[in-house]
Amino acid sequence: MFYNLHVLFQCITKLGKTNGSADLPDQTKDSVLHETKESDPEAESDLSMDDLVKLVEEKEELLKAKHKEIETMQDKVLRTYAEMENVKGRTKREAENSKKFAIQNFAKSLLDVADNLGRASSVVKGNFSKIDVSNDTAQVVPLLKTLLEGVEMTEKQLGEVFKKYGVEKFDPINEPFDPHRHNAMFQVPDASKPPGTVAAVLK
Repeated sequence: MFYNLHVLFQCITKLGKTNGSADLPDQTKDSVLHETKESDPEAESDLSMDDLVKLVEEKEELLKAKHKEIETMQDKVLRTYAEMENVKGRTKREAENSKKFAIQNFAKSLLDVADNLGRASSVVKGNFSKIDVSNDTAQVVPLLKTLLEGVEMTEKQLGEVFKKYGVEKFDPINEPFDPHRHNAMFQVPDASKPPGTVAAVLK
């Protein structure tokens, strides 16, 4: 910086000597010095201590504002991530529940089929002994016996499939009535059993 000014003043001195005067007008000097400051980056570093402290404080405030902005953005990102995890978990639970309830409805529909098979085999078994085999000229009895065996096998296989998927048959006949497990349809007078005993199972 000193060197540049020294050269500049040498130029000014030479100009002055050429024109026959020692100094340039004040306005010309000022403009020359101003141009020198603009062209010389070291001139800007010639700030007072107060100016430097002010500049540092401004930069610190700006840095604090940027840190706050970063913290806000981090908070938003974490909240969004947490919300996405919640949505993911909720969607997974809903998918599992829909599968489970779909299977439950399907199993409930099949329970009626199992009940009807059970009723059919019990009715045929009860009346099978009443058939007069001697009058069976058309050989219907063996056919009925085969049909009964087929129905019983189907009922048994269906029961095994139910058991495999957690649906088990229970027969509460002669057990005390439990409103949490049983649904009463009607009452039957029966002196041989204590009051509140399950007498028959419809489903």
